[in-house]
Amino acid sequence: MNARLALLSAVDQGLAESEVFRLALQHAVGELGALGGTIHLRGPMSALRLVSVTGLPPVLTRSWEIVDQEGPLAPARALHQGSGVWVPFTSAGHAVPAGGVGPAEGVGPAGSAGHTGSAGPAGPAGPAGPASETAGDLAWPGTGLAALPVFSGDRSIGALTVLTGDRGEPSPEQWDFLRALVAWTEERMAQAPPPSGPAQTDLNGARLRQALKEVSVGSWDWNIRTGELIWDEAALELYGTRPADFTGRIENWMRIVHPDDLAPTLAAAQQAIRNHGVYEAEYRVRKLDGTWGWTRARGRATYDENGEPFRMIGVGWDSNEPRTARDALSRALRHMSDGFLAVDDDWRITFTNVEAERALGFSEEELFGRVLWELPAAQQVPGLESRCRKAAAEEKPTSFDMYRPDDGRRYHLRLVPGPAGLTLYSTDVTEKRHLEDERRAADRAAAERATRIAELTAALAKATTSRDVVDAVAQRVLPPFDAVGLMVQAIEGNRLLGVGAVGYADDFLDLLNSRSTAGTSPSWNVIRSGAPAFLSSPQEYVAYSPDHADLPGIAHKQAWAFMPLTVSDHTFGVCVLSWDRPRRLTADERSLLTTISALVAQALERARLYDAEHTRSRELQRSLLPTGLPDLPACVAAARYLPAGQGMDVGGDWYDVIPLSSGRVALVVGDVMGHGLPEAATMGRLRTAVHTLADLELPPDEIMSHLNDIVGDMGEGSYVTCLYALYDSTTQNCSIARAGHPPPALMHPDGTVHFPELATDPPLGAAEPPFETVELTVPDGSLLVLYTDGLVESSKREIDQGMADLARLLRTAHEDGTGADLERLCDTLTAGLLPAEHQAADDAALLVARLHALTEDRMASWPLAEDPKAAGLARRHVREQLSVWGLDELTPITELLASEMVGNVVRHARGPVSLRLLHGAELVCEVFDGSLTMPRMRRATDTDEGGRGLQLITALSQRWGTRYTATGKCIWTEQALHGPNARVDQSPDVLELLFLGTGGFDADLDALALGDEEQ
Repeated sequence: MNARLALLSAVDQGLAESEVFRLALQHAVGELGALGGTIHLRGPMSALRLVSVTGLPPVLTRSWEIVDQEGPLAPARALHQGSGVWVPFTSAGHAVPAGGVGPAEGVGPAGSAGHTGSAGPAGPAGPAGPASETAGDLAWPGTGLAALPVFSGDRSIGALTVLTGDRGEPSPEQWDFLRALVAWTEERMAQAPPPSGPAQTDLNGARLRQALKEVSVGSWDWNIRTGELIWDEAALELYGTRPADFTGRIENWMRIVHPDDLAPTLAAAQQAIRNHGVYEAEYRVRKLDGTWGWTRARGRATYDENGEPFRMIGVGWDSNEPRTARDALSRALRHMSDGFLAVDDDWRITFTNVEAERALGFSEEELFGRVLWELPAAQQVPGLESRCRKAAAEEKPTSFDMYRPDDGRRYHLRLVPGPAGLTLYSTDVTEKRHLEDERRAADRAAAERATRIAELTAALAKATTSRDVVDAVAQRVLPPFDAVGLMVQAIEGNRLLGVGAVGYADDFLDLLNSRSTAGTSPSWNVIRSGAPAFLSSPQEYVAYSPDHADLPGIAHKQAWAFMPLTVSDHTFGVCVLSWDRPRRLTADERSLLTTISALVAQALERARLYDAEHTRSRELQRSLLPTGLPDLPACVAAARYLPAGQGMDVGGDWYDVIPLSSGRVALVVGDVMGHGLPEAATMGRLRTAVHTLADLELPPDEIMSHLNDIVGDMGEGSYVTCLYALYDSTTQNCSIARAGHPPPALMHPDGTVHFPELATDPPLGAAEPPFETVELTVPDGSLLVLYTDGLVESSKREIDQGMADLARLLRTAHEDGTGADLERLCDTLTAGLLPAEHQAADDAALLVARLHALTEDRMASWPLAEDPKAAGLARRHVREQLSVWGLDELTPITELLASEMVGNVVRHARGPVSLRLLHGAELVCEVFDGSLTMPRMRRATDTDEGGRGLQLITALSQRWGTRYTATGKCIWTEQALHGPNARVDQSPDVLELLFLGTGGFDADLDALALGDEEQ
């Protein structure tokens, strides 16, 4: 493209216009691969004159030698719009002026005058003749005309037109080339030497008058207001008037017009003036020899500043020869093979040809003047009268087919309204319709196949799992082929295992799996050969695979299509369609099934990879989340994790229930922002950290601070929301700290639901400690609901609305009693907030916990003095309380534990000192003091008198620990009430062994014990 423009720029200046036009058209045709091209320039009488042609024979361009620049043809439209236009040909070889333009020009007018004729040399808008017919035979889809205006300064002077091939409209780059080519033409035209002799194109003045006279075209000028009329010499001759007889008045013209033609001719002039349109008329005038001759006239009125008409200027010419041609056309119409008749406005027949007379059963004389509806043959056509009247009323052509039962023929009728009535064409289309029906049937079959492929492709594109692929094939393939069975098998090792099946009994599938090893079954044969097998009957099945002759009868199938599943030249399975009757597939059906099997293979291979990845993701998620929640006296809980949409099965949301000492429990829920393996790994690290920090008995705000440090060390862009709730069943107090997380929902036993007002701290990783802790008093039996934002927030729902929906669902569950079952309640909440039909964009975690208080009759506490008698007093309290609770068997060990812990406090800590026993799922013994110094276990040597107390506590208790309190610390022990750890051999010998094994009590504690008379 650039090379052509560079070549043209090298052409010498001063080139003649004809040579400029020739070069421009040659390069335009060559660059677009077009059929040919033309250049028109403005001429006289609002006409465009053909000045240059390339690639088109004269028979095609003869009708384009003169083009009306106000008409619908492509050069005139380009000239009128001042921009490029694209006019495609129809299948009949006609160009439709749809107003298409080059890509940089916008959209042009769609035929303002309602023209529907050709925009090319073959169109009906051009002069009639052989050229139109020839061009119509040469057109095919994609052919059209691309035209651009040619300017001289600011004035458009012509147009360059290219007749494209079957490539359709020029591309944007080709339009740019054509515009550059026109610019080069305009530049070289300005530099071209003036034409000499008869080649001059601008005719004006005397030369124009001489040219009009030579072609027998007369011009006239009529003053509408005064009636003054001016004719030139050619007009005087045309209208049979001698100069001496010409009066210069409009009445002079009216006298020479045939009386029958005067009224319609004047009416046409008045309509053109009224509508500001072009005046056109054909009428007869009296010649000098007294005969009548046909003439045509064309003109346009001019108007003053008020819009009032004052002049009409136009031209006239002899039309006798065209009239003769029309008479010849009438004779041809009379004897053509198609039926033709015309009726006037009263539906009386004015003309029929021979074929119409034969069809109607009357001669021309008998039919003339008859009303069409009165004819018996017309009455046999259903709806003919209503269709004709509708076409006349709407002034729109209409057509339809009719069937004649008497001869079994089918006819196509076309009704065309006109200014003087209506014409009716009748064509025998019996054979044509038969061929069209066959073609349409073939097209429908092809369209159905294409539709099936498209629908199956769309369904397979959405399928993510192997089950989805099987379902898509069952829904989209089985019905069109009337198949009743589908089976998809894939190779696993040396076995052929079922991926999915439809229409087969489980017993048959089990039998098939038992024979799944490599063998001679049809499936294995197809996999080894890579070619499909189509078995149309049980006999063909047995001949193809005699070793499995029993399978058709067991499966109750009688025809099969075995299609290999192959991807990248690797066959990994087989897809089997089956029928319950013998079925021989056509060549087209076999080809279609082969194409379908290729689509299924690709989708199934992708789905198998997804299945494997999905399985790994689920296993990873399960390994990172709790495998089960503990059943605690203080808390009964249920939870759900809901992954996001497909492809995001691993996320960073988690939940936890962590049992702590002394009837306390920690409830945790968190959300690592994002989805995927990195987020899941981060979640696993944080969950482990929360467990570790919770076991250290740290308060919620300190745990949040440590987690914030951990997330901050992960780097920028790592953010986590978290909520940590610590519930103490002995006080019914719940301490909550959160970082960027939604508040929990608290439902009281009476069904009221509210969201506690908690401090809003930023997410972990962006927060700055300290974190604020809120203390809540929770009635016994209350429900605490913890969740992540994915449960209540989405692109279609704000978080406030989601929380309101959560509260509504909780209240409803309380009212209908379903809230008592926490597992069922979880299902209700997730179904209501995350319906299965709406794919979630974020994963979600839900933790529902019913909190219970430890009743007062299960707790006992006593203050102790800071003196040596405290240990003995503690042992007395233990004996008395365990006797009340019926736990006498635990008394010796518990006394020893309490004595050791109290003695340690008196020896190493400070007061106030207190003792508390809790009777829950375990027996808990707690000793409180006012010191922040934590005891630590050390290994004592054989000669050390002390240092063995914590070893003794470890040996005698199920577990023990320490924690900070608001006033100091607490050291606690747990003993099992039942089971193998509940009973320890407490005989004197065993106690002595325990005592000696530790080297005896510390010296001070031994003295304390000896001071107690009850020891």
